[in-house]
Amino acid sequence: MKMEECRAIVTGGASGLGEATVRNIVQKGGKAVIFDLSEENGQRLQKELGESVLFLKADVTKEANIQELVRKASEFMGGINSLVNCAGIAIAEKVIGRKGIHDLSLFSRVISVNLIGSFNVLRIVAENMIRNEPNDQGERGVIINTASVAAFEGQIGQAAYSASKGGIVGMTLPIARELARYGIRVMAIAPGLFHTPMFNTLPQEAKESLGKMVPFPSRLGNPSEYAQLVQSIIENPMLNGETIRLDGAIRMQPK
Repeated sequence: MKMEECRAIVTGGASGLGEATVRNIVQKGGKAVIFDLSEENGQRLQKELGESVLFLKADVTKEANIQELVRKASEFMGGINSLVNCAGIAIAEKVIGRKGIHDLSLFSRVISVNLIGSFNVLRIVAENMIRNEPNDQGERGVIINTASVAAFEGQIGQAAYSASKGGIVGMTLPIARELARYGIRVMAIAPGLFHTPMFNTLPQEAKESLGKMVPFPSRLGNPSEYAQLVQSIIENPMLNGETIRLDGAIRMQPK
């Protein structure tokens, strides 16, 4: 698929990895609809990037909300052929901690947003995509979910987060196999340590220390590098049913 033909929904598109993805799609001539809870960031980005972008306040865990917003996104762009799921939350809590056992509602919340939320948007968008006319490669759409290296090397305190991201990895191949008959590809990206808003509160010294954990390049990843991989997946029709690590060869330690 050519980037100028891209008509994408980007969840979590108002900041971090999602924002970089939106910016790159628009820069390459495509259109994007941002699904995000942050009205301030979403409207700022829509105003900055102009008529190729629409912000819609979205809760990825709500079925009726997403169904309505996918309809609006399709109307705005004249169809949907790409989905990039970046919406997610991260918490750190031990199973047995100083204050007691892991809060079950917190575990459920992380799974609900990161895993069930991604699947919720995916299934509704896929239903829309199957009505697309195939391009000259037979493609009707591309779906990219965001996993994490924590899916493979979760650290102490990451039980909920790792479980949610492991679910993203686990569902990639079966969904790719199922949607292949419609010409819809399904991929996942597993980022390592990236400079996203969750790192903004850390002092520069701490950021540099984290970056040195990465073999090469020894720094935090740039969101634009995530967006670059999204572009490569969109443009390469043989990429399907796989999770790609984007991590500078890091392998996370227990803590």
